[in-house]
Parts: sequence; C-alpha cells; structure tokens
Amino acid sequence: MAATRRLAAILAADVAGYSRLIGADEEGTLDRLKSIRVELLDPIIAEHRGRIFKTTGDGLLVEFSSVVDALRCATAIQNAVAEGNAGVAIEKRIEFRVGIHQGDIVVEDGDIFGDGVNVAARLEALAEPGGICVSARVQEGAAGRLDLSSDDLGEQSLKNIARPVPVYRVRDLASKSPSAPVSSALPLPDKPSLVVLPFQNMTGDAEQEYFVDGMVEEITTAIARLPWLFVIARYSAFTYKGSRST
Repeated sequence: MAATRRLAAILAADVAGYSRLIGADEEGTLDRLKSIRVELLDPIIAEHRGRIFKTTGDGLLVEFSSVVDALRCATAIQNAVAEGNAGVAIEKRIEFRVGIHQGDIVVEDGDIFGDGVNVAARLEALAEPGGICVSARVQEGAAGRLDLSSDDLGEQSLKNIARPVPVYRVRDLASKSPSAPVSSALPLPDKPSLVVLPFQNMTGDAEQEYFVDGMVEEITTAIARLPWLFVIARYSAFTYKGSRST
C-alpha cells in the first residue's frame, strides 16, 4: 500500500515512573494499568473521536482530526486518572504524562510516522506526571475554544527535532477554585537543593532516548526519597534538555 500524508493532531501518553512501578509490583501494576485502559482510556478516547494507532507497555499514541478534540481528550483522561488515584497510596499511583502536537504524518501499512508523532512524543517527555504539554500549533488552535489556560515555556530544543518548538504547559481552570489565592513565589526550602540534569544520548540511536530519559527519572525519584535533600522536579530539569550545558 502506498504511503499517504495528512495533517493530524497526535496525542502521546506514557506512564510516569513505569520502571519503578513494575519493579515494586509487576503483576499489580499491569493489572491496574489494564483496568485503567479498559475503564477510562479507551472510552474517553472513543468519546473524543480519537484513534489509537500504537501501544507500548507503558504508553500509547492516538490520532485526532482536531486539536480541540485531542486537548479535550487529554484533560478528560488526566482528570479521570487523578480521581481514580484519590484513594491510592502515592507510591502505587499510575499517572500519565501527555504531549500533543499537530503536524504532518505519513500513513503506511496501518502505522503512522512523521513530524506530528515525533514532536508529540518529545513533548510528552517534558510533561510532569498528571500534566500536559502542547506545541504552539495546538495552543493556537484551541485558544478561546476551551476553558483552559496555559503557561508559556518558551522555545524548547527537542531531541532529533531540527528547529526549537514553542511549548506550553496546560492548566485546567475549571478544576481550580476562582477564589484560591495565587502565590507570587514558592517558599525556599531550608535544606540543600539538588537537580538531576538530562543525560545526553551518546549512542546515536533515537530509540534509546526513552531509556536515557527513564534513567534520569529513576535517579530523580530515588534521590527525592532522601528527607535531607530538596530535589528539583524532573519537569523543571528537562527544560534544559538539548542545551549546551547538558
């Protein structure tokens, strides 16, 4: 079958700390992940007219014809998963990171490749557990059409992407009390601070990028358990990914 091209919104999602969860309780994690997929992800994706075209052990890629549908789906998933985690111990919670980009895709033999997929996957790696990061194209396409707000994270250099990509972190205004006070600055911790900067993939193999990022996440998670250290969040550290300093 000849390859075809089209414009699409791609949602990439994976489980934050998957290796840690599997290491602690493989059978339980897989059972809970299967339940989340059947009871939450599949119905929500279908409701928002998405099509799952690839799954991995800890994630999935979904195609949408509209950035609005993709973003609505992402926020619905994150809200539903957060509600389901309410009674679950923090160390056992399954949380997703989501990235969304609208771009050119190539469809061949039932699989999808191209800019839309590659950028969405890199944006997902920038998102916090339970969070959503989108490109400027998605932000502009959904502006004024959804009850959402976003933080401008500026242009980010994404691995194996030729040009910097303007990135936004999505915030759900509907989930926040309008009367809640907004703090202008976070209090400084009264203990040493540490950050684990992103590692550089020296293999030249793009497929190893997830492994490299996973190592950083696992190290950050392990060090964060030390009560005498304040560890900078993985998301904040990954804003430096691709810079000369790393």
